[in-house]
Amino acid sequence: MLRSCYPVLGTTDVAASAAFYREHFGFETSFASDWYVSLRHPASGDELALLDAAHPSVPEGHREPARGVLVNLELDDVDAVAARLDEAGVPVVQALRSEPFGQRHVIVRDPGGVLVDVITEIPPAAEFAEAFSPAS
Repeated sequence: MLRSCYPVLGTTDVAASAAFYREHFGFETSFASDWYVSLRHPASGDELALLDAAHPSVPEGHREPARGVLVNLELDDVDAVAARLDEAGVPVVQALRSEPFGQRHVIVRDPGGVLVDVITEIPPAAEFAEAFSPAS
């Protein structure tokens, strides 16, 4: 029986990456060492961990920072969060915009280079509405 599932992101600066998720998105530390930090969001219970990409627990040949990863964080008000991120100087990779598939979002980069897609769901355009299951 599966008990948990969460991403562990390899990074070159565990402390800076952990601070980013705590400061900008409200995650709290549930475990911390100099090479690994586990975070949990108090409202949703969602978890995220950060690992020193060069740590010996990572298999040889795979000791590199996370790339090609997009972490989605769905929030109530992406406009407000995007303004706060901009004021804090967080690097924006894609400016705030609305998508016809039902998202308003901004994509930023965390200190380890991972892309973070900050999203608020919006009504999809008619051509995408049918693609959603009734439970969505």
